[in-house]
Amino acid sequence: MFNDKSLATNSSRQHIELMLRVARSYYLEDKTQAQIAQDIGYSRPTVSRLLKESRDSGMVHISISHELEPIRKIERQLEHKYGLQHVRVATVHDNENASQVVPKYAAALFCELCKPDSLITVSNGRAVAATVHEMPIREWPKSNVAQMIGSLSPDNPMIDSPDICRMLASKLGGTFTSLPAPMILSNAKIASSIRKEPQIATALALGGGADIAIVGVGTATEDRLGHIFDEYVDRATAHTLCQRGVIGHICGHLIDAEGNLVPSDLYNRTISINLERLRRIPMVIGVAWGTVKVNAIHACLSGHLISALTTDQKTAEALLAV
Repeated sequence: MFNDKSLATNSSRQHIELMLRVARSYYLEDKTQAQIAQDIGYSRPTVSRLLKESRDSGMVHISISHELEPIRKIERQLEHKYGLQHVRVATVHDNENASQVVPKYAAALFCELCKPDSLITVSNGRAVAATVHEMPIREWPKSNVAQMIGSLSPDNPMIDSPDICRMLASKLGGTFTSLPAPMILSNAKIASSIRKEPQIATALALGGGADIAIVGVGTATEDRLGHIFDEYVDRATAHTLCQRGVIGHICGHLIDAEGNLVPSDLYNRTISINLERLRRIPMVIGVAWGTVKVNAIHACLSGHLISALTTDQKTAEALLAV
């Protein structure tokens, strides 16, 4: 740094002015050192020495930054904290909504990780449907999309698993294996019998043996377990299950804060791949956002039900703070 004394003599001032001229020419006007040397009548090594002196003195401050830099730091922290293979954190600007941005990141990650001959499986829900909607068109005729969870009630307005699977298979140019059964049956005995049906057993086996999966994460409250359960679970049942430790759900299964399955009559009536099969899928991309889902996402991560996460920055920061 320069002091008051360095500005007192004419020779000092001339030297500083020369450094300023050289620094401006190099950093602001994009001139080469050879051009600057010709302009000021000095050698190129002298210009190089003046540039170094301008940096060392604090005259020149070089700042290298991009909005991706703090995002990548958050992603690496999440990968380390939860043992994740991949994390994509979306920057959501003031004029945007996470529901519009995060699925684009999830679709991009899927396309990077998926191979043209992959066996793919997906769950249901708005986040998964939005992700598939953002998928680019591919020519992957050897790919197959297997339905991992049964269909929702006809009265449920959400985009259902069969529709999501068909849409993804169409985008990829591959085939689709259906699971022709409701997500939740009227009783456990019927559900057990249906699981043994060859077509159902084959579909569940394919889903459980997938190379890559896309799943959503649902949060549970004492008033409501989530959109996919609206036609099956009333408020009193939701309250009872939450009292038993239910904090969220994934692939139609209720989980506690550690990501463990919470056994219930609902589980016995559900047609979906089980959580142990989900854990064995090499790449499970979880797509979820919103601070209301932080505890449920944390549970899935703690239980190693997800190996890759796509979310927004606020949710990511909240997950790091848990």
